[in-house]
Amino acid sequence: MDFNEQYDIYLKAVEKKIEEYFKSLNIPQKNVLDAMKYAITAGGKRLRPVLVQAAAEVCGADMEDAATVALAMECVHNYSLIHDDLPCMDNDDLRRGRPTCHKVFGEDIALLAGDGLLNSAFEILSDKSRYKSISDKALLKIVRCLSVASGVFGMIGGQVVDLECEKCNDVTLEELSYIHANKTGALIRGAVKCGCLCADNDKGNEYIDILDNFAEKLGLAFQIKDDILDFEGDEAVLGKPIGSDEKSGKSTYVTILGMDSAKEYLDKCTQEAKAVLEPLGEKGEFFSCLADYLLKRNY
Repeated sequence: MDFNEQYDIYLKAVEKKIEEYFKSLNIPQKNVLDAMKYAITAGGKRLRPVLVQAAAEVCGADMEDAATVALAMECVHNYSLIHDDLPCMDNDDLRRGRPTCHKVFGEDIALLAGDGLLNSAFEILSDKSRYKSISDKALLKIVRCLSVASGVFGMIGGQVVDLECEKCNDVTLEELSYIHANKTGALIRGAVKCGCLCADNDKGNEYIDILDNFAEKLGLAFQIKDDILDFEGDEAVLGKPIGSDEKSGKSTYVTILGMDSAKEYLDKCTQEAKAVLEPLGEKGEFFSCLADYLLKRNY
């Protein structure tokens, strides 16, 4: 099976879970549920749930269980996007080619929709009836992993420092790396860790450090590519305006390094990510192809 076919399998598995979980209900709080569904059904690469499933598969986990954990991961990611787009944060009008959640439902409902997605993630993870083979002990580890990755020592922490550095002219490369290791990288690393934990076996324990190292480097490459696309991407393909980072006074890998050096750094990080997969042999092939895919992406 080639990379694109495998990616499509993971993608369809999480899309099916999203469709099953986010059904319209005729209840008094219907508006917030509709806002949650609007946000999470907007499409996208689904990188984080794909990583959950890919890591779970190489470790020998039940793939239906892994898709459920992947659903929880995607809930957290989309909660962060709703909040990130709010006027008090990045104040974006478009996300994936559509009006952002607060533009459609209002800031109040969008805020609560983000909260609802975050809580849904842990409702899903803690519901033992949803799983075939993951033990209570493994589920607790997964819950803690996702909590830390998305919390003040992970994604939220990176977002805070990012906000504090806006319109600062003296942000260093070290500070920028700290921001994105947490704001972007923590959840990407959390995805592969949660995937390994789905297996709850020796392979999961053996591969978790290798895949975490890979995900750390992949997360950095992913952010550098995002920064490059914000300068020279195609708005129609990206689904959002380019140049938004520059307008908001954000420091990026392009503003600090320059475009040519940023592209060199992107290639270096991608090659380093692929190199750490060597101990996995053929089992690392999908991840290696994923790194190349993200390097060449245009959205």
